[in-house]
Amino acid sequence: MTSAATDAMPSRAERRYFQRVRVKVYGRFMLEDRTEHPCQVVDMSPGDTLLRADRVGELGERVIAYIDHIGRIEGVVTRITDNGFAMTIVASERKKDKLAAQLTWLANKHELDLPEDRRHDRVSPRNPISVLQLGDGRQYQCRIVDLSLSGAAVEIDVRPAIGTPVTLGTMRGRVVRHFEDGVAIEFASVQRVDALEAEFTDDDR
Repeated sequence: MTSAATDAMPSRAERRYFQRVRVKVYGRFMLEDRTEHPCQVVDMSPGDTLLRADRVGELGERVIAYIDHIGRIEGVVTRITDNGFAMTIVASERKKDKLAAQLTWLANKHELDLPEDRRHDRVSPRNPISVLQLGDGRQYQCRIVDLSLSGAAVEIDVRPAIGTPVTLGTMRGRVVRHFEDGVAIEFASVQRVDALEAEFTDDDR
């Protein structure tokens, strides 16, 4: 009896896999009918996640999701909530280890947890026309929709993949989200107000 009970208990690694982390990141998911829908992660462990979404699948339905900072995950719907659903995450042990590391990074990410980061005022620059450069040197003219100390939304004809390193003007960052007319960029570090003003809002430019 004792042996059986001991065998049934999760290992330390398994317990770590199911420690949920409260995060606020966004993404998209695809249901079995191949429709895609936006979502927000409420909490996540390497074994499951709770998503906020306007559209939900059926219990047991297979889901493929692409989450900012995390990448692709897949699993099945296990629970329907008032404003979304929970899903398991089907992954190899190696993938679970990677997810655990990513979630630890997200939980401790300084900018993600600071109230001022969530409330960075977004403004429309006086000089919205800029250039977005990819890592391979390709450059595209873009229009800045809005701007904050931590990122920007730009209208652009191309859609670099989520996670792609880019440079907006002289500000390094990476693509974190797609929207209908462009992409959202998270800067590599929170910028200084004077640097943003010099780069994007000076009237003399």
